[in-house]
Amino acid sequence: MECKKITINVFEANGIEEVQQADCALLSRAHQASSDAYAPFSRFNVGAAVRLSDGTVVTGSNQENAAYPSGLCAERTALFYAQSQYPHLAVEALAVVAVSEGRQTELPAYPCGACRQVMLECQKRGGKPLRVIMGGSQKIQIVENVIDLLPLAFDQFQE
Repeated sequence: MECKKITINVFEANGIEEVQQADCALLSRAHQASSDAYAPFSRFNVGAAVRLSDGTVVTGSNQENAAYPSGLCAERTALFYAQSQYPHLAVEALAVVAVSEGRQTELPAYPCGACRQVMLECQKRGGKPLRVIMGGSQKIQIVENVIDLLPLAFDQFQE
């Protein structure tokens, strides 16, 4: 038996001034989208913004439902809309921001496992890496490829 080691790459910025302008704009759109969240149960508003290969930006927010788990995360709301309305455009980047008690969380909010799997399939569908920007008010983390968020995906193993 051989032990394999999985390494992921995460870029970390300690403030918005360290982030590329295009990523800042996407984080801003994600933050704006969080205000449209329907989160009466968790009171954890999440916004996501997706940039497509032609520059189009699509946003989404989490939508909770009393019939749990019938709600949907912000990331999947934005991705499913983007792929249903723009099926021939690749998803280049996705930004996610969370707001709790009226303030953006200090640390990034990470996508859940289901969202990570959907992001991976969007990346495969688009044929190129999907950049994921996870924003907090004090720290921003970026991965250049979804496989860094889901190294042991359902249909592949990265060595």
